[in-house]
Amino acid sequence: MFVNLSIHYPKAQHRRDLIDSMHRFGAAAAGAPGLLRVATLQDERGGRLVGLMVWDSRADWEAGIARSRAAVEHDDFDLWEERAPEGFALDEV
Repeated sequence: MFVNLSIHYPKAQHRRDLIDSMHRFGAAAAGAPGLLRVATLQDERGGRLVGLMVWDSRADWEAGIARSRAAVEHDDFDLWEERAPEGFALDEV
């Protein structure tokens, strides 16, 4: 199993823009071989948004992630986020 996890810090006035972008990112991966789960989650305490993708393997993620990245390549993350997102590439141990 391989997990791609991203933590985002939206500006209040652009929260919806960022959520919509995260949904497009996930939807673009639909049907990719090895994709098990996609979710956009929110942290009720800190206002952060978390993007979660669970794959069978890192190889599946590497083969399938380009479609998701292309779906949001023109989104204005510099405007929408307080700071750069944190990204994690997590292998099961």
